[in-house]
Amino acid sequence: MTSYQQVLDYLFSALPMYQRVGAAAYKTDITNTVRLLGALGNPHEKFRSIHVAGTNGKGSVSHFLASILQQAGYRVGLYTSPHLVDFRERIRINGAMISESEVCSFVERHKALLDDVQPSFFEMTVAMAFEYFAAKKVDVAVVEVGMGGRLDSTNVITPDLSIITNIGLDHTQFLGDTLEKIAAEKAGIMKPQVPVVVGEFQDETKDVFLTNAARNDTVIYFANRNYLVCNVRHDGNNMILDISHCSGACPYHDIKSPLCGEYQKKNLLTVVQAVYLLPKLGYKITDSDVYNGIANVITNTGFKGRWQVIERNPLTVCETAHNKDGIQSMLGTLSGMSFSNLHIIYGCVNDKDYASILALLPRQATYYFCKPDVPRGLDVDTLSSAALQSGLQGRAYPDIASAVQAARKNADEKSLILITGSIFLVADALKYFSV
Repeated sequence: MTSYQQVLDYLFSALPMYQRVGAAAYKTDITNTVRLLGALGNPHEKFRSIHVAGTNGKGSVSHFLASILQQAGYRVGLYTSPHLVDFRERIRINGAMISESEVCSFVERHKALLDDVQPSFFEMTVAMAFEYFAAKKVDVAVVEVGMGGRLDSTNVITPDLSIITNIGLDHTQFLGDTLEKIAAEKAGIMKPQVPVVVGEFQDETKDVFLTNAARNDTVIYFANRNYLVCNVRHDGNNMILDISHCSGACPYHDIKSPLCGEYQKKNLLTVVQAVYLLPKLGYKITDSDVYNGIANVITNTGFKGRWQVIERNPLTVCETAHNKDGIQSMLGTLSGMSFSNLHIIYGCVNDKDYASILALLPRQATYYFCKPDVPRGLDVDTLSSAALQSGLQGRAYPDIASAVQAARKNADEKSLILITGSIFLVADALKYFSV
């Protein structure tokens, strides 16, 4: 392997990748990860970490926290998944992606080990990230869970703080078909005496979290019980809000977030609860670090795809919402907007309950259906047929380019074009717009 592209080809073809193929790449234990990291000298034990799980919002919370810690002067590793455009998005230090040469070096140095262990794509990527963070001597790494928690490859770390953003019905074929079962999988990231933040809970999940916290002899903090968002407004580019403690105190006035989705209010409550705990764990973070970290999250971390405005005329937005809860939160954002016509470019993957999601989508919109450019992408004729049966009006298009061109042709300057339904469709759009 002499080039970065050859290394990527090896990674994507020789090792199963859930992002592309789905269920065939899912592993039901962390044995390979433990073995792989052991052979690398257990690099995950050489830096502090924060572990973030959840059905929705874990990516946003991870990026917010990484940005705040970066503003506080820490050297911060950030591990997230999946990537949108570039594989290297998964592994960053202070916002800078791992270099192509570092990716090549990891595979070339450890190819015999990879061939022997036969790890999944995700297991290999976790090992690459942890070795890189240790070698570069990060002060702390914010590590996002890939799926679930208990059996996720990232669950080898013993973090300073565990975070579970929320629980929803997603990946039910792997994690269970009830909120309680999914909560139990997410709660699997809890570690003995490591404090836990839960962003929001339902009646079905509260006892699961409390039971697991007690089992781990740790304290659990429910962000949506302790904090609330108030006085929300927008300045055109940012969502501006206050966050109050339920005691009546208001520790944060006029927070500016460039991530403007309605659901970011919940994510910011989770972030503020985490920030409250971090000084108790030895971190030095000022209020200024919090304000600047939130305001600069995109520039500090390279975050993309969450209610991301990619054109202004007509207003064109990418949103990675891809499950029921995410779509419902997205609809909340839509309801607060003003536009003449709504044009929705929609595509999803074939292992989602797309029928129930289609039932949630606005009827007063023109739809442009297309298939995300991954093997898991749902066939566009199947999708458009189901959408029409669900009462949505639109047409099928062969790819994102033709769908965008058609939407632009039909939209006036006061229209909104929304690209959503799948992380992978958003990735296709970002490539198309060269964002």
